[in-house]
Formats: sequence, structure tokens, C-alpha cells
Amino acid sequence: MSSHTESRFAADVYGDRLERAVQLMRAAHLDALLITPGPDLRYLIGSAAESFERLTCLVIPADGATPSVVIPKLELASLEGSAAGELGLQVLDWVDGVDPYQLVKSSLHVGSRVAVTDVMPALHLLPLAESVSGLPTSATPVLRELRMIKDQAEIEALRRAGAAIDRVHARMGEFLRVGRTEAEVGADIAAAIVEEGHTAAAFVIVGSGPHGADPHHGVSDRRVEAGDVVVIDIGGPVDPGYYSDSTRTYVLGEPAPTVAAQFGELERAQAAAVAAVRPGVTAESVDAAARNLLTEAGFGPAFVHRTGHGIGLSVHEEPYIVEGNSLPLQPGMAFSIEPGIYFRGEWGARIEDIVVVTEDGCESMNQRPHGLTVLS
Repeated sequence: MSSHTESRFAADVYGDRLERAVQLMRAAHLDALLITPGPDLRYLIGSAAESFERLTCLVIPADGATPSVVIPKLELASLEGSAAGELGLQVLDWVDGVDPYQLVKSSLHVGSRVAVTDVMPALHLLPLAESVSGLPTSATPVLRELRMIKDQAEIEALRRAGAAIDRVHARMGEFLRVGRTEAEVGADIAAAIVEEGHTAAAFVIVGSGPHGADPHHGVSDRRVEAGDVVVIDIGGPVDPGYYSDSTRTYVLGEPAPTVAAQFGELERAQAAAVAAVRPGVTAESVDAAARNLLTEAGFGPAFVHRTGHGIGLSVHEEPYIVEGNSLPLQPGMAFSIEPGIYFRGEWGARIEDIVVVTEDGCESMNQRPHGLTVLS
């Protein structure tokens, strides 16, 4: 790609997405989608614009009319890297003193049934609702159908993200050593995440010893000790904004026999959940594949979270791999498989891969070994 498009796909990818959004809107009996900056805007037109107190809003009519972008004149540069120009979108720029919400209204038919992105700030949602004379509905039912099924360009981005985070895990022996603080280890990991191809480090969890029993620990000033089991959960985006997310568990020195045996049960549960993934099975059945094995092994109470979450332009998005979600899996869905066991005050462990549903199973985006990795 040329330099100005390196953070997005080719324009026709976004053109197809806009067309499908219109089809889904019509099926949902909606007249327009209103999309402010965030993952949905990036998905639909490749714009990484940020949300400020001045309104930027993509207006997509269901009648097939050309979508428009209401945007402050001083933010026009944020559209330059998007596909808006190549797609021929109408740009309605405005300056301070102009009411942008009326510009949105002017792009809609009277009495239009509109839906808004779920990340629209209240400071824009409320005046927009006043302008369109009624509280909009959520666009999530429409956008969920679009974003849950990854196209080939997205799957390739997820592959690149997975390979990049694998390279960071492969370097863990450089960072994770006895005597270093979690924060020191985490800082080195964050730098490596960028060195290995991500645009940023979105999150770094270094859960050593008892801190590993907190699934969302982060880092601290605790020093890593000999014998510690350490949970490393890391990820970040690669261009054009697709995330990696991978967890591996390490031990400083040979693990105690009981720890090795318990971790073995976790490894079997994670493999069972991956093996359960294929088109037509439900999201909750994949969760059950891991949970049932851990429960049978006596670790049901130690598995305190869902088995997985969708991933793409957001770290957490649909589909969620959790009990109660009867959604049938379809090819192109991408999500984590990450069962964990946590023993409060002692230690914890988690194994996480990102998988994409294929026609007959799934493809893993992560290739690092799943076992308890011994570091000296």
C-alpha cells in the first residue's frame, strides 16, 4: 500500500462494507446509521479519527443515497487517510458557530428511524436525539452482523498480529528473570511489542506468584522470585488497527509437581475448547468444552471468567464465548480461547490463543507452545 493508505485497507473493502450496512439496515427497518469516531467508523471507512467536543459523524442512509461525513473544518485532515475520498462520500464541513446536528438532520428524511454507534458520547447523542426528534436506537444489531464475520483482509491482519505477539513471547527469557520487578519486566515487554510490529502496546499483564491469581492484575513493584508461576497476557494493534491478544504462563525454575499436574489439566481444557470450534456449534458449547474438563478435574471454582471474547478492531467485541450465548459460530468469526485457573493468594495460570473459524474447524493465530514454559 502507498504511505497514505498504510493504516487502512483498499477502498473497495470499505465500499463493500457500506453496501452490506445498507442491506442490513433495510432488513432491520432503519432509515440511517449515525457513526461517530471509534471502531465502527474505522471499520466502515478506514478513519482513525478521534472523538472531541466538536461533532464528527458519518451518516449512512438506507435509501442508497451517498453517505455523508459531517466534520469540523479543522478536523478535515483526519479524513485524508481514510477511504472517504475514493468512495466519493459527501463531506459536510462546518466551523464554530454552525450547528452540526442540523447538518446531520439535513442529511435525513423527516421522521427517519436512526440508529447510532454504541460508543457515541452523550454530549453528541443527546443533541442529535433532539435534532432528529426522538431517541435513536442502537446500531449494534446491524454492526455486530458486519464486524463479527471477518473478511480475508481482516483475517490476514489478525495473522500478522498473532505472529507479532508470538515473537514477543519468544523473547520472554530476555525480560522475565528472578529479582526484576513486574513493572520492569512489563516495560521491556511493552517496548518489544512495538519492536515486533505493533503500533502500540495496548496492555501488559505480568502476574507473578500470588498476583497471577488476579486475571486483570497489570504490573506492580513486586520482584519476581525463584519458583514463581508468572502469567504474561499481552497484546496491541497492528495496522490497520487489528489486535493481538495472547497469554502464556511461565515458571522461574522447575515447577512443583502439583503445579505441573494442575497446569496439565488447564492445557487439556484449552486444547479441548479449540478442538470444539467449528461452524454451527454454539459459542456456549466451546465454553463448556473447557469448563467441563476443569470442573471434572475439581477446578470449576478456580475458572472465574468466560472462555473467550471476540477480537478485531476492538480487543473485546462479539462474539463472546460464554455460557448462555447460543449464537451459532460461522466461518470468519475471530475470538480468544483462554481458560484459566486461579488460586487466591497462591498462583494462577492462563493459556490464550486467538482463533478464526474456518469451514471445517478453526485456524489459530498463535503458534507458541502452550505448556508451562520453564525459565531459568
